[in-house]
Parts: sequence; C-alpha cells; structure tokens
Amino acid sequence: MYKEPLKVGIIGTGRISDLHIIEYINNPSTDIIAVCDSNIKRANQKIIDWNLSNINVFEDYKDMLKMDEIDLVEILVPHHLHLNVALEAILRKKAISLQKPMCLNTTEASMLISEANNANVSLKIFENFIFYPPVIKAKKLIDDGEIGRPLSIRIKSNPGFSSTAWDVPQDASDWRQRTVETGGGPLVFDDGHHKFALAWYFMGQAEEIHAWISHTKASENFLFDAPAIISFKFSENRIGNLEIVYSPNLEIMTKHYAQDDRVEITGTDGVLWINHGHGSLGTTPSLVLYKNGTYINYNNVPSGWENSFINSTKHYIDCLLTGKTPMLTGEQGKEILQMSLAAEISSNEGRSIKITDDRLS
Repeated sequence: MYKEPLKVGIIGTGRISDLHIIEYINNPSTDIIAVCDSNIKRANQKIIDWNLSNINVFEDYKDMLKMDEIDLVEILVPHHLHLNVALEAILRKKAISLQKPMCLNTTEASMLISEANNANVSLKIFENFIFYPPVIKAKKLIDDGEIGRPLSIRIKSNPGFSSTAWDVPQDASDWRQRTVETGGGPLVFDDGHHKFALAWYFMGQAEEIHAWISHTKASENFLFDAPAIISFKFSENRIGNLEIVYSPNLEIMTKHYAQDDRVEITGTDGVLWINHGHGSLGTTPSLVLYKNGTYINYNNVPSGWENSFINSTKHYIDCLLTGKTPMLTGEQGKEILQMSLAAEISSNEGRSIKITDDRLS
C-alpha cells in the first residue's frame, strides 16, 4: 500500500487529459508533481489551464520516471507507445494507470501483464464508461434482480455534430488515422473499447464475435470506420450487438465529443435503457427501467461524462491506498482487447471468430 498523498506524474497532455486530471486535482489524497509531453509548449499551457504550481515539466517520459518521488503515473499517449512507456514505468516501480486500449495486440498485452506481475507493480487499464453513474446504477438494478436474468445487450454508438463540443487538436485526429499507431479504426477499436467494455461488464466476455465494418468519409482527411455492426455470442445462450453509424446532421448535446451512446439490456423480467454517454439526444432521462408494465425514469443520476473519469480515477486512488485490486486489471483489459481484435479479424475475413482463436491468446 501507499502513503498519502500519492505523488502523481502525468504522461501525455492531449485533449483527454483535461478529464483525467480532475480527480487528481480535487482529491486530498493526491498531489500532482510532474507533467510530461513531447510537445513541451502544450505541457506548460496545461499547467496554466489546470491552475497548478511547482510542477516539474518534462519532454521525455524516461526523464520524468527517474523521479523517485513519483508513486503513480497516468499514461495518456497514442496506442503504439503504451507498451514501451508502461514497461519503463514498471522498471521504475511506479503504479500505472494506462489509457485504454492497453496495447495494440495480445502479445504486447501478455508481456505487459507478465512484467507488471513479476515486478509486483500495480497496473490499472483506464476505462471510464464502466464508472459512468447511469451504468453503475444499471448494474446495481440488474444485480438486484430488477430485470431478471439478462438475455441480450444492444449498444449504439452514434457520432454526429454539436455546436457545444470541445475543440480537438489536429494532431489528435491525425494519429488516429494511422492504423500502425492505433491498432484499428477510431470508432470500432479506439472509442469502441468503451462499448466492448460495457458488453463485458454487463454480460461477461463474448465467446464468439462476428463483425461487418465499412467506412465513411467524415472530412477531407478523416475516415470513420462506420457503419459497422458487431454481434456477440455470450455463454448460456445470451446475445448482443454493437451498432456504429455516423450521422453528420444529427445534433448532439455535449461539452465533449459530438457523439451519443445508448444501451438497451433486456432480461427475462424487464428492460433497461441507458440513454446518455459522451453526450445526449435532448433531455431524455439518463436511465429508464421497464418492469411490470411500468416505466421508471431515473432523472437524478448524474449524467455528465466527466463523472465517469472522476469515478474511475477515485477508484484507483482508493485501491492503491487500501491495497484492493483495481478494475480494469491487466487481465481484464486483455479480455476486452481480445473482443476488439476479434471484431477486426472477423470483418477482414468475413466470418465469425471464436475468442479462443490462437491469434487472440
């Protein structure tokens, strides 16, 4: 276990870091002492934006990780850099919060898990959607038996447009178009991790996956891997799917990315709808339960997307201070990665892929 306050270093100050940083700033059990980015100007600007002082600023993560004072590092770099940065953090005995997806492939993931375990270093794969308040509430309702035995899950991922969305730096969009750096497309593999994590969280790891992935030009230099449909076969004769479509003229209410996320979970006794995610379509309730002929709207569940980041970070801080196991562990992160990779392989080969496929081991 660690002592308070945890000394935190941030590696990567891109757009998403503004959400990862919130709990570290506000939690009395943490103290941010270092920030690193290959774009040193951006790192310095973030320190100003976050109203931090007395911060060590680095251009090279290896130099930052030499700081003995650092207990925990938040790694927020492009996917192809995850393994090397995390391995260096393990070498320096730092607890790690690693942005999803954990690696480009399962070979890298297995190596990372093994190295962390051998060094007795805490590794959390950062996934925020399973810490989103409407998702947490839905899981509790299911665990309490409100919809009976879950039979299926339907997930909808729907980018559109928003006049209130935040600005995304061009370099953040550029690298997401280079598959060698991302491991897959921006919607199915990158953002899709959130949706595979939801399927995993509510239904367990899929046994078999079938996917059809097409492409749509969103702008002159940006291609979405949509429309796409991914079908899941779970144990005990349960099913699910993830549908991804780009609706360029669909207005979405959001402070973040111009995207809406919707989930429907059907059980033997009822149905749950989660209506918000990155943003929302109007002012619908964030969570709705149908049971015994009646709809119950849960209007008081916080639905700001930032809450999912706050909760996920707070969870890891608590785990480090109490010696508990975090979620996602490296092994759990690998299970979700296997589902993502199975979808990519399935689309390429035009057939369903079992999760036991040797390429996913």
